Amino acid sequence: MQNTELDAVLSQTLEKARKNILTLVIGNKNYSSWSMRPWVVMTAFDIAFREIRICLDQVDTDANIAEYSAAGRVPILLDDKTTIWDSLAICEYLAEQFPDRALWPQDTAARAVARSVCAEMHSSFGGLRSAMSMDIRASYPGRGRTPEAQGDIGRISEIWEDCLSQFGHHEFLFGDFSIADAFYAPVVMRFRTYQVSLAPALQAYCDRVAAHPAVALWIAGALAETEVLPDH
Repeated sequence: MQNTELDAVLSQTLEKARKNILTLVIGNKNYSSWSMRPWVVMTAFDIAFREIRICLDQVDTDANIAEYSAAGRVPILLDDKTTIWDSLAICEYLAEQFPDRALWPQDTAARAVARSVCAEMHSSFGGLRSAMSMDIRASYPGRGRTPEAQGDIGRISEIWEDCLSQFGHHEFLFGDFSIADAFYAPVVMRFRTYQVSLAPALQAYCDRVAAHPAVALWIAGALAETEVLPDH
């Protein structure tokens, strides 16, 4: 395929992505860490979408989610006839549909590491998830310090230190805000709720993430919710 043909295909893809209004199905903003990630990405990179919020842990939750995906979980991205039901898959799909937005770092090495730390976030840190569930409205200083959670806090601190020093220039993990920062934003929320003590450089990173306009909008939405879900 010639360069002109490639340019035409890319132009058509971009035009299609911009014409379609995507729909993102999420759970409660106060509790749903998985939903937070793609919502923050789409908001941060100015990707237009319609939001459908389904309250978790209700008698009709499963039925409501099943209207959009048989997987039975949020988040779910709907793009015309395409359904994507996993947070990392959603972000990869968005990066493909909007290549001009640079959702991933542009440097090859940085992009590979960013994908690696997102995959680790996606598949690991069960101790932290279990002992320190996301609850943005709450304050639980000192709670949840199980050995497993402490180990996860140490590993996350190591990831942040490495990325900030090697790629981030002590701003976001890879310099500019990216999918990687969105993936660790729920961890920042947990560290705030449970008042996890961090090294000054890492605390400063948490403060920058929380102050990012897209994250701040999510926090505002969480604070405006009234549902209380004891299981979370």
